[in-house]
Amino acid sequence: MKPWEANLRRVVPYVPGEQPKGSNLIKLNTNENPYPPSPLVQQVQLEMETDDLRKYPDPGALCLVRSLAKYYGLQEDQIFVGVGSDDVLAMAFLTFFNSGKPVLFPDITYSFYKVWADLFHIPYETPALDKDFAIVSGDYQRENGGVVFPNPNAPTGLYMPLEQVEEIIKANQDVIVIVDEAYIDFAGPSARELLDSYENLLVVQTFSKSRSMAGLRIGFAMGHPDLIRALNDVKYSYNSYTMNLPSQCMGVAAVEDKAYFEKRVRQIIDTRERAKLRLKELGFSSPDSQANFLFVSHKSVPASALFEALRQQQIYVRYFNAPRLDNSLRITIGTDEEMEELFTFLEAYLYSVNGNGDEADERGK
Repeated sequence: MKPWEANLRRVVPYVPGEQPKGSNLIKLNTNENPYPPSPLVQQVQLEMETDDLRKYPDPGALCLVRSLAKYYGLQEDQIFVGVGSDDVLAMAFLTFFNSGKPVLFPDITYSFYKVWADLFHIPYETPALDKDFAIVSGDYQRENGGVVFPNPNAPTGLYMPLEQVEEIIKANQDVIVIVDEAYIDFAGPSARELLDSYENLLVVQTFSKSRSMAGLRIGFAMGHPDLIRALNDVKYSYNSYTMNLPSQCMGVAAVEDKAYFEKRVRQIIDTRERAKLRLKELGFSSPDSQANFLFVSHKSVPASALFEALRQQQIYVRYFNAPRLDNSLRITIGTDEEMEELFTFLEAYLYSVNGNGDEADERGK
């Protein structure tokens, strides 16, 4: 080893989902929205003056902060924006988890929670999900240095009722509790409704899923003004200009087009519910996802075999080669046409593997 190598920070990095290129493929592997952003976003893009790009953007992204505060009925000092929810969450780890006590998050959830904890030298413990992949709220009622969990969780898509979320927050009022709500618009009530009751609550959301803007990287947090002030202090300590001008302007346009947003969310939910029934007919089972994806396993065909067969047809889904997950696939909800192509292939493939007996029996039930 070279002398300087001893001083390198070594971590096992997070591996993002595959981003295949090409036009003749069906991409159902990274939970993007299958529909384009609001037409108002495109209008802003077309009208934007490139000369404006020679100047630094507003470091506080105040136009977007104001728009979000108005939309959610909050004060401007309750909103923090960042470059995607990943950036916001990483900033929150760095800002709030400094007690030396272990932070708690589920054993099955986003793998980047562990990556950030290792990167920032934060101790952590991972309470196990129950046999049905649900978070056990009682496991978070012990001494800790903070709590973070997604709702709905990933990759299961299970939504935790707000009453259970509040149980965890109420039991941990001496630390910061972060609720990561990337998929909340496809599910139920947001923990945002609890902000007036708990100063230690931070709710994080994203534009990448329900607002169809994964390519622009916009995330935001909602919380008590003291928490938002602390986040901004950390942000300004290493990069004052985290969000570029196009993202700020197009983000405002996306927030302002409420009708388009609600229409697309409803489409995805409707497609998801139809997909649950269709996959069940084909012999799949899954938790009752309330996200824009399904976490499915087949009764007789291994997930790894299905993953490879789909990939050969340029249908991309997500496979996790990890304990308790390695016989399941995470399938993003696409357009109705994309999902129909998926079902058509699966029906033919399962017939070729099993014959038509099992599938016919399932459809008859």
